[in-house]
Parts: sequence; C-alpha cells; structure tokens
Amino acid sequence: MSEVLPGDSGALRTTPLHGLHVELGARMVPFAGYDMPVQYPSGILAEHTHTRTAAGLFDVSHMGQARLTGADPARALETVVPGNITGLAKGRVRYTMFTNDAGGILDDLTVAAGDDHVAIVVNAACKDADYAHMRAALGDTATLHVEESRALLALQGPQAAAVLARHAPGSADLQFLQFAAMAVGGIPCSVARSGYTGEDGFEISVADEDAEALARLLLAEPEVAPIGLGARDSLRLEAGLCLYGHDLDTTTTPVEARLLWTIPKARREAGGYPGADVIRRQIAEGVTRTRVGIRPSGRAPAREGADVVDPSGRKIGILTSGGYGPTVGGPVAMGYVEPAFAEAGSELGVVVRGATHAAQVAALPFAPHRYQRG
Repeated sequence: MSEVLPGDSGALRTTPLHGLHVELGARMVPFAGYDMPVQYPSGILAEHTHTRTAAGLFDVSHMGQARLTGADPARALETVVPGNITGLAKGRVRYTMFTNDAGGILDDLTVAAGDDHVAIVVNAACKDADYAHMRAALGDTATLHVEESRALLALQGPQAAAVLARHAPGSADLQFLQFAAMAVGGIPCSVARSGYTGEDGFEISVADEDAEALARLLLAEPEVAPIGLGARDSLRLEAGLCLYGHDLDTTTTPVEARLLWTIPKARREAGGYPGADVIRRQIAEGVTRTRVGIRPSGRAPAREGADVVDPSGRKIGILTSGGYGPTVGGPVAMGYVEPAFAEAGSELGVVVRGATHAAQVAALPFAPHRYQRG
C-alpha cells in the first residue's frame, strides 16, 4: 500500500518533517494534499540504490493513522474488510483492503492488533473517505479515533535493523509483521517490522513533536540517507507491490489483483464483508483480467496507461505501473492482461508513443523480498 506520484494542487498540508526536508535540499511536490519530497540532491537513482544496499529513511506521515475501540473492534472491522482480523494475534500486523459491494477495492491498508484496540494505517489520498466509510459502516459497533498528531517514518534496507538496534535494542526481536511499543533513543514510539520496499525495515509511529528529533537521530547514522517519493515508487514497483489508484481501484477486485492470499479460506466461504458474493463467484468461475509483471525489452520504460497487445497486435490489457528498475537494470511494469497471457514468459507487446515494443510476462517480484522472518 502506497501512493507515490505527484499531481495534486490547491492548499497543501505539511508533515512535521517539512522544514527538515527543505533544509536537506529536497525537491518538494504536491502529493495527496501534502507538500512532499520527491527527491533529494543525490537523485532518485542514488536514493533507490542506497535503500537496496544500506538504509533509507522515508517520511510517510501523510498517511492516515487511526485506532478502533469498542467491545470487539476486530470483529467490527471484519464487516468491512475480507481479511482475518479476529484471528490476528496481539502484536501482529496484517495487510487487507476495504471492498465495495461489487468487490472493488476502496483502499488497501494495514491492521495491527493492540491490547484493547485495532490500529490501522491507510493511504493518504483515501484517508478522509476511509474514515467516513468506517464511521458509516460500523455505526456504534466500534469507535474510530483518528491519530491527527502522530507522524510515521519508514526505515528500510538491509542495514536498517542494525541501525535501529543501536537506539532501540528491543527492535531486534521483532519479526516481519510484528510491532511493539518501545523507546527509540529515549523517544516513545510504536515500531513495526514492515514497509513497502521489499527490504527488511521498520515503520515507526511517533508523536508529531518528536518526529524531527527522531529523524535527525536516525539520519546521523552513517548508513542512513533521506529518501523521497520517487525512489519509494521505484522500490515498491521492483518489489511487485500494488499502488492504490493505479494497480488497485474501485473497479478492481482482490481476485483480479492476485491478492487472494489476503483472504483466508474461511472468509472466502463465509463472506460477511462487502462484495463477498462477487469474489466467491470469481474464485469459482475465473476472471477476465489478471495482474502480471511485465519486462519490456530495451532500455526505455513503458509507463502507466500503455496498451498491452498480443503478438498479433490485438489489445489484451493495459499497464497500471511502469518505470525503470535500477536493481534489475532495465524497465519493469505491472498491468492487467487476459488470463490466457498471464503465464511467465508469455510474449507480449507494449505500445509506447504509437510504436509497439516487445515485452514478456515476468514473475513477481522483480527484485527478491528480503523481509526478516522467524
């Protein structure tokens, strides 16, 4: 879950790290209603490579943080998402999505099970709509508390664990998709071993007033560099991770998006969430399109919106994400194609500025995931 491409306008909000971004020479762009850093002076390619080889620090404070409380907030949340939330153990994090009655995805989110609450993180561009959706759908079964005064930082990369352990020794005990409250350099935080780059790393929730001190503490470490939204996008694309509003939207179901792994068998059968009948039918009967990875030939990237064609030139799909993959040394893309062409190695074409370029379906992810599992 993430959104990374600029394009918003109007009055912009800022995160608690805005002044630090400017101090560090970031190029700021409007994104999801915020003034955000797209890159720093070293450039997107260098930032991408640094995250893959050392540790990158991302400001993701624009995303929405909230808590649900009540008699059984996990069960309440299960009425609006297809994931297994009641079975989520304390201290664990799970990826899921809000669905509509047609099975389309309203947003993707992460859910964490606390002592007496369920914590969620939603995408910045969707958060106001997500909050309204939950309030309307959940009624008095749960109470939504929006965390307006908390920032969110992501420390990602193969050296992230060593860096964080210097300031929070307890972080070394966390495995992928676990979280705990702990002090980082004496600053109270909630630390999750998670992220959206495909690398090992952490997402750290911290009070707004402590965010800059925490960022400076981590950036003072020799392995850590600030990373902007540009590299965040190329990293998640190489990792084969979906971008809401591009690879996922209200017309796309979890089955089409190849996210069926997020819906356990019991929930597929029992339903109890919006669009369950549609999703159950698609599981049984199949779909007319499916998400795949695509490797265009040559060096020029193929971008979102490019048509995908079969060897005869017939349109069979469309790209939803595309760019240059620095780690793999060439262009990478994701999109939706007819299932008959979804097998890895299938020969395709992508149409760029009126010219068809050869491409192949590729297994996802393009760059291997390096999450810390038990």
